[in-house]
Amino acid sequence: MQWAQVLASRSTRMKASEIRELLKLLDQPDIISFAGGIPDPALFPAQAFASAFAETMAGPLAGAALQYSVSEGYRPLRDWIAGRMGALGIPCTAENILITSGSQQALDYLGKLLLSPGDTAMVTWPTYLGALGAFNAYEPRYIRLDPQANALPAALQAEAAEAGGRIKFAYLSADFANPTGQTIDRAGREALLDQAQALDIPVIEDAAYQALRYDGAPVPPILALDIARSGGIEATRTLYCGSFSKTLAPGLRVGWVCGASEVIARLVLMKQAADLHSSTINQIVTHRVAEALFDSHVDTLRATYGHRRDRMVAALAREMPAGVTFNRPEGGMFVWLTLPEGVDGAALLARAIAEERVAFVPGGAFFADGSNRNTLRLSFSCASDAQIDEGIARLGRLLRR
Repeated sequence: MQWAQVLASRSTRMKASEIRELLKLLDQPDIISFAGGIPDPALFPAQAFASAFAETMAGPLAGAALQYSVSEGYRPLRDWIAGRMGALGIPCTAENILITSGSQQALDYLGKLLLSPGDTAMVTWPTYLGALGAFNAYEPRYIRLDPQANALPAALQAEAAEAGGRIKFAYLSADFANPTGQTIDRAGREALLDQAQALDIPVIEDAAYQALRYDGAPVPPILALDIARSGGIEATRTLYCGSFSKTLAPGLRVGWVCGASEVIARLVLMKQAADLHSSTINQIVTHRVAEALFDSHVDTLRATYGHRRDRMVAALAREMPAGVTFNRPEGGMFVWLTLPEGVDGAALLARAIAEERVAFVPGGAFFADGSNRNTLRLSFSCASDAQIDEGIARLGRLLRR
């Protein structure tokens, strides 16, 4: 069988994630890895989950936990999420919430819902690699989203038309973005809504890191600003993608989409066709744990990750040679480095592993056009103080060479 002859055209756009491949390096104990943007497993509330699983299976919900369920998701969990959204300035009900298998599945569904081959997606430059992977299957083209540049809608439409399609949505992570750690200020969020209204397109707000703020004043989510403008969630154009992966545990794969019920209903049909529903027992257990300790656990994460961010920024200030610039994110898991022109991040990674046994993610992977190869992403979430100090010293030594 010559499989290449029968595959759909979209399959040629599916590529292995550089980050997934780099995670294999974590199995090599002599490598200091700043590559995987993953939570520290030592911080998982493992005992709380163990108790929640045991209580669920010993109680009246045992049968339901092991049974098929509704595609929308476990109602008590959706109610709890709706309450959290309300606290963020997003008044809504369970009818505005769809539970997904991580927010990654939400991005895949939204790409499927909104994109036809040749359409244009506006994304930040750089942007989350997983979003590019999810959208690529639906064969879009990409143009740059920069809400703070005040680009004229007519110019954006002309750029999209030149690329061969029309703009279908804007995608961004407004808080502590992966990979840059950048946060869009309120003025930038309002400007984005202005652009989206002029273009009459939806906004996909990826809020995977929203809870992990270490300092600075919180900025209202884009969906909250949209509701303030429109008068209610049913009149909004913003779709908020949330996740428990960075706050409780990624292995349970519990995320959600929040938006106008008309769109949620369409996404429910996709969920029915794709996997019927997310794991029932995982949703029940996530609800139990979230209800019991979400706030206190997130406080612990903020203290620990905030310290690690400070340690990494201090090490970079001490070790990086002239010509290397980096940021100090207000939250999240990442620091973004820009290297001198002519330094290729992918080539640097090969040398970093071979010569210094330190790993990171080359920045070019996060750009839809593969540009800006003189950048890289460092994650501090899983590194100890000693690993941060030693790993950044090794990286600085290599860059000086």
